[in-house]
Amino acid sequence: MLREHEAGAATGELCRKHGISSGTFYNWKAKYGGLEVSEAKRLRSLEDENRRLKKLLADATLDNAMLKDIA
Repeated sequence: MLREHEAGAATGELCRKHGISSGTFYNWKAKYGGLEVSEAKRLRSLEDENRRLKKLLADATLDNAMLKDIA
């Protein structure tokens, strides 16, 4: 969709065609503009992995705090 916009398609037309708001389009453009598809996929997978690791750290911290309270 960003490639279509770079090729000259109007933003409003693209948003209607793909069923998204113009705000969402500009958020995507700010985040993924200039990236190749493979780079965007890699970024997304890294964000997912980061989210998973943060959850694991939060769980471990909570477990540690519970063990300290028991002791």
